[in-house]
Amino acid sequence: MRIGIIGAGQLGQMLGLAACNLGHSCCFLDPSDDPPAREIGPVIRANFDDRVALAVLADKSDVVTYEFENVPVEPLLDIADLVPIYPPPAALRHAQDRLAEKELFERLAIPLAQYRAIDSTTDLEAAVTSLGLPLVLKTRRMGYDGKGQFVLNNAEQIDEAWASLGGRDLVAEQWVPFDCEVSAIGVRNVDGESATYCLTRNEHAGGILQTSRAPVENHGLTEQAQQYIVDLLEHLDYVGVLALELFVIGDELLANEFAPRVHNSGHWTIEGCETSQFANHLLAITNQPPGPTKCRGYAGMINLIGQVPDTARHLAHGHLHDYGKTPRPGRKLGHITVVTPSETDRDRLLAEIQDSVTSSTTPRGTET
Repeated sequence: MRIGIIGAGQLGQMLGLAACNLGHSCCFLDPSDDPPAREIGPVIRANFDDRVALAVLADKSDVVTYEFENVPVEPLLDIADLVPIYPPPAALRHAQDRLAEKELFERLAIPLAQYRAIDSTTDLEAAVTSLGLPLVLKTRRMGYDGKGQFVLNNAEQIDEAWASLGGRDLVAEQWVPFDCEVSAIGVRNVDGESATYCLTRNEHAGGILQTSRAPVENHGLTEQAQQYIVDLLEHLDYVGVLALELFVIGDELLANEFAPRVHNSGHWTIEGCETSQFANHLLAITNQPPGPTKCRGYAGMINLIGQVPDTARHLAHGHLHDYGKTPRPGRKLGHITVVTPSETDRDRLLAEIQDSVTSSTTPRGTET
């Protein structure tokens, strides 16, 4: 089949590679001059809201998908009668607005931290009183990798926070003293067949994912997370891969946010699972049964931020994925995956790689 992909970044690149392995061809839409997926298939160079370019992409495709959740919805609906679009644009509406997302979690009885919609400094003052301090103030739209956030530690920061985030369409979240962060990934095809992956434990720095480890061997947490994923997939009549980020607090989970796409925390599945998240996304949108999601061992993933050091190209163990992007502070340039027979071996290898490869890649700023 002909797969149209909106976005030709590293996620588009990995989707394209998976598509080629499955016998599909790809065409991309991206405004960048030199995007990572350029070597996989032709790239239509245009903005993501360019209706003419989207129509051209639709004409060249049997199905259209996307690599990130900030695709403008209205222009996308213009081609919905021309070609199937998966995941469905309705899922984008929820993921693009933090308030709508939280209301969705509440409707599905997925636990989350207390929150308040913020439209004025008066609202923010009331949120400080009701939620307590510290609290996290976020923009409702266009926030990722730590962007669009402000942590209030005292009431004197209200004016600063309001000015910093543009002073409108905000949401305040109760500060959660979590034990760790995990992500759950699931997939569903057009006919409604679904599958889930094991839980992944994630560590961030500067708002950017640094390291992922899988599996999280906690049956209770895994069972909770997988049920939340299935509830989301079914409620949204979803097609494709969906990732749900969660906070762990003891034996309970609180939802943070979901991403209607393949996800950075699932990169380890390329080497670490029988079927990667990218292959399963392609199987779903072409309405094939999900592939097996069993782990091949204990997997770990390290993001390379800002640079790909020479040491990363001469690893004794591990697999380097170089996205071919121009180095820039805070930019995700690649990742390294390890898969071992034991948790101890995995963590030892990750520590060795972090010491030798990533010690000088501390994020500064955030760019995708």
